[in-house]
Amino acid sequence: MPPTPSAVPPVVGFDLDMTLIDTAPGFRALLRVLGDELGVALPVEEMTARLGPPLDQLLAPHLPAEAVGPAGDRFRALYPDHAVTTTPVLPGAHEALAAVRRHGGRIVLVTGKFPDNARRHVEHLGLDVDVLEGWVWGAGKATALRREGAGVYVGDHVHDVEGALAAGATSVSVLTGGCTRAELLDAGTHVVLDSLEDFPGWLDDHVLTTRVAALEARLADLGSLAVAYSGGADSALLLAAAVRALGPGRVLAVTGYSDSLPAVERDPARAFAEGLGVEVLTPRTHEMEREGYRANDGDRCFFCKAELLDVLVPLARERGVEHVATGTNADDVVAGFRPGIRAAAERGALTPLADAGLTKAQVREVSRRWALPTWDKPAAACLSSRVAYGVEVTPHRLARIERAEAAVRESVTGAGLPLRDLRVRDLGEDRASVEVDAALLPLPSVLAGALLARVREAGFAHAEVAERGFRSGGLNDALPDPERWR
Repeated sequence: MPPTPSAVPPVVGFDLDMTLIDTAPGFRALLRVLGDELGVALPVEEMTARLGPPLDQLLAPHLPAEAVGPAGDRFRALYPDHAVTTTPVLPGAHEALAAVRRHGGRIVLVTGKFPDNARRHVEHLGLDVDVLEGWVWGAGKATALRREGAGVYVGDHVHDVEGALAAGATSVSVLTGGCTRAELLDAGTHVVLDSLEDFPGWLDDHVLTTRVAALEARLADLGSLAVAYSGGADSALLLAAAVRALGPGRVLAVTGYSDSLPAVERDPARAFAEGLGVEVLTPRTHEMEREGYRANDGDRCFFCKAELLDVLVPLARERGVEHVATGTNADDVVAGFRPGIRAAAERGALTPLADAGLTKAQVREVSRRWALPTWDKPAAACLSSRVAYGVEVTPHRLARIERAEAAVRESVTGAGLPLRDLRVRDLGEDRASVEVDAALLPLPSVLAGALLARVREAGFAHAEVAERGFRSGGLNDALPDPERWR
């Protein structure tokens, strides 16, 4: 089994020759020039059939021992003029590097090539690397890989496998350098790919698997856990993962019931949790009694999360549950505007999904693989998120929004249109903005008129369909200084 590297971020090492670039044509041309200068008929095809070993090893069988060093120096001096501009990247090389970047990772180039010439290739071909380490071979590559914290090393030669294993990294081999699949597997590689074109898909799966393993290991260490459970994709996955790691008897699902939680969300959330064998607690929360919540400035979510955790933590303690966690994912942490995360952190809530590096897309993919019904559930923020900042949040406003959204959904789906995301935004002064999936716009005029009439019937004096369609967090644009509320 390959080792389990750190969950986030990935650090990936790559070999250069015949892994990222096709150096064989340039090597052939350069060896012919060198042979002509030395007056030696070098077996060029044989020497370039399995590139990778250090140059001195390639030259040694064909020159007197005392001539090997000077010949290598001359080869390196000739190299820039004969083997840089003519050397192409191998298929999938740029895409492989980009795949590492998509996961927020670092790229370490560790090669047996003379460093200056390796750098010339990197610059000429625009290879996106963070660190370049040259003139290292076999197990010697492990020093650089360990120093940079590489959890994966990608190469084409059995000696690249040797370097990866010596570094304790996952060895990924590609069949572009002359070594056969059997040879690479015999050397101990963990993965064999036909080419780097297969690497992005492999890396996506590897990162996901690694992060899920980190999540489950973390949860198993907790002993017991109460999950702040809304029924959305994030908290549902966290609940399911906790059950896998701890067993249902050591997990609690706690859903705060208040005016801001749509009634339509409550029964499905409870059914999912109970289907996992988890006890569900539904305490009443009273965020509406907090002045900061009602005022609905940019930090409304702080007061909401504070209320939830101030109710949840004592409940967990009464049940002998050691820890409390929220479904915050890795995207939430870097989103820049999440005052609720601060409130939860101040109250000691854990964020296992974020700690494992699981993004929203990965949450959905793991949920799909685990056959959780929430894997493609649309985001369902609380009803208060529909109220424009500065407009007071009241039970009346929230009930009106809930009625209006139910009416719009009924109108659109009744017309045979597939509606996924929907928000009715309360803009104040009895004005509403209706946001539906942008792909449905413009709505047929008859339908638009009918659903706006339903919104007015729900209690809004004025209503319009937003031209840009649904946008998560659309009301945040109106905040004059979001940094103030972090």
